[in-house]
Order: sequence, then structure tokens, then C-alpha cells
Amino acid sequence: MTTRRAFLAGLAAAGATPRLGWAAVGQPAYLAAARRADGGFVLTGIDAQGRDAFTVPLPARGHAGAAHPGHAEAVVFARRPGSYALVIDCASGAVLHRLSPPKGRQFNGHGAYSADGALLFTSEQVAEGSAGRIGVWDVAAGYLRTGEVSTHGIGPHELRLMPGGDALVVANGGIDTAPDDRTKLNLHAMSPSLVYLRLDGSLLEQVALEPGLAQNSIRHLAVSPDGQVAFAMQWEGARGMALPLLGLHRRGAAPVLASAPLGDELAMQGYAGSVALSGDGTEFVISSPRGGRLHRFGRDGAFLGAVSRADVCGLAPHPQGVLASDGLGGLLLLRGGATEVLAAAPLGWDNHVVALAG
Repeated sequence: MTTRRAFLAGLAAAGATPRLGWAAVGQPAYLAAARRADGGFVLTGIDAQGRDAFTVPLPARGHAGAAHPGHAEAVVFARRPGSYALVIDCASGAVLHRLSPPKGRQFNGHGAYSADGALLFTSEQVAEGSAGRIGVWDVAAGYLRTGEVSTHGIGPHELRLMPGGDALVVANGGIDTAPDDRTKLNLHAMSPSLVYLRLDGSLLEQVALEPGLAQNSIRHLAVSPDGQVAFAMQWEGARGMALPLLGLHRRGAAPVLASAPLGDELAMQGYAGSVALSGDGTEFVISSPRGGRLHRFGRDGAFLGAVSRADVCGLAPHPQGVLASDGLGGLLLLRGGATEVLAAAPLGWDNHVVALAG
């Protein structure tokens, strides 16, 4: 009996290059990077029940990724500041392309495809000074880098495609980091911002926080189908502060900062590691691996409650709520204020879970 991998190998030997859809790899709903118990690293496809659809070895720690909208192909990014990104055929496990930023640039752990899958956009910064850049790569041309545009800020982290597919939203963290490590060089002169760009790089809108929150680094993003953007923040100022770690924004309006009660806010330890919109579109959730907590907020910014879970960080929409992952191998379904353990694996899930749709 011919196996799928043998079939693919035969096609490759014949010169064919099949582009299989996600159904060919078990119809995963999510991608997540993880560390194995033996110290190795993998990219795993996960279905909506928390089961493995596929596992692909990685050469080093992965951070986040981007899934091609049409076929079973994903890009995995190294942890910031990173020097590699791997394009992986999730059907065969083969590394199709190894992407490197130009000299003097660094990958910052995140990227996104255009709606038609023709372009890949990568979050980057100039090594000296941390000026933000978005790399533009032509997928059909073998991920040929065709240019870059400014993020109009420094230290960009996550970027997302906006509904309609004609614009990007970028989280500029506002932090200048040393080129060879993660040392922060400008904590007293930070300038975080949320930026909207057309796909050609032209600036649509730039949103900054009030001066008293300039040390609240804007890091991660979730976008609703109607264009509301949620941004998760990490406080880089004095320890022990109870400051909002979630912001909500709509184009043309002022940002809304969502706060939890004092005790709950303090328990987050100034750190939101990820953000996601629930599958039914009614609430946003942020995570804190430092605090071992999940905080739930309504679309208007009202605090809905907290859930405790050690080392929880990765978040993504789930048809019944929000999928969460932790560093101890747990995959959880958060449904309102209740949690259900979907799976436990001998893995340490990394910071993010990437939804293949929604």
C-alpha cells in the first residue's frame, strides 16, 4: 500500500510539485511550536479537540508562525531577535525554504500572509536602533524578498491582516533592544504605538498611549471580523504597578484601556503574553504566564473574570470559546469562566497558538 509520503516522494521525483490543502494533513485548526522533553523543538498541528494532526521537527526554538490560507504550508519564526524563518510543507515535513532577513535586520517572531496567499509579511527591526520594518516576500517566486516598508515605530512585534485584506495592523513595542540579545536600551524613552498600514506601506493611522503609559509596550494583537483591534501590553516600568494590559481600538477613535480590579491586575505581574477573541465573538482574553492567569473582557472593555492556570500563554479562538496552551503541555478550552482540559502532551508549548482560520 502506498503511503502519503511515498506518493509525494514519487511526484517529486517526477518533477511534480503538488500543493495539498490542509485537509491532507488531518485538517488541523491550529499551529503551535513546542519544546520536547528531550530538549528538541517541534511545530505541531492541532485539531479543535486538542489532538495532534502532524508534528514537524524544528532546528531551534520557534515562537509564532503564519499559516498559508490555501495550502498546507506554514512559516515558523525564531524567537526575537531571530535570524531565521522556516517555510514548512506540513504534508511531507520538508523545509521548503529557509528565510533570512537582510544584513542588519532581525526577525521579530511574527508574520502574516496576504488574503490570497501571494505575499508574506514579516515583522522585523533594524539591528542598530530597532527601527521597525515589514519584510515583503513573493510566495510564488519561492519566497523571494521583494522589499520592505517602515512600521513608523521601533521594536515591532506582532502584525495582523485587517478584515478586507487591504491593510495591516502592527504592534510597535516601542523598545530599542541590543542587536545580540534582548537587553532593553531605552526603558525611560519608550514609544509604543499601534499602526495601520496599506499593503504598500503607506500610513493610514497611528495611535499612541498617553505619556504616563509610555512604558506599556504594545506587543500582541487580535482582530475581530468587524475590525475591532485588541492589543496586549507588557509593562516595562516600576514593578508592582496595577496598570491595564489590554487595549481596544477602532479606526478613527481613541483607544479604550480595559482594566481589571486591583487585586486581579496586580496578579498579572504587568505582563500579557497573548490575546484572542472568543469563537463566538463576545469577549477578548489575555494571558499571563508570569501570573498564571487568564483575564476575560467584554468587547466594551468590561472585566468579566479571571481563571488561574500555571504558565498559561498561548491563546486562539475556538468554536466553543478560546483555546489556551501552557508550558506544561496542557491544552485547555476556556468557555466563559470554566475550563476543560482537552489534552496533555509531553511538551512545553511556546508562547503562541496560531489559528488557521478566523
